[in-house]
Amino acid sequence: MIDWVPVVFVTFKVLMFVTCMFFAIKWHYDQGKKGADRRALLRTGGKVVAIFMLALLAVMLFTFGLAKTLGMDLNLP
Repeated sequence: MIDWVPVVFVTFKVLMFVTCMFFAIKWHYDQGKKGADRRALLRTGGKVVAIFMLALLAVMLFTFGLAKTLGMDLNLP
């Protein structure tokens, strides 16, 4: 006999994904019709990139600091 729990959960997940994608595409399409300011868009994009790079640097420093604290050898061969 078939187990119905995975069938129900996968169906629910697919329906939620399709619904969310529809509304995400619709929202972005509606935002594009508003005619966003190009300078504001570039400024926001620059801020997002800068925050991402700082977060990446922080995670990298934390990882190497933790590895060094735990006594792991990080030297290249």
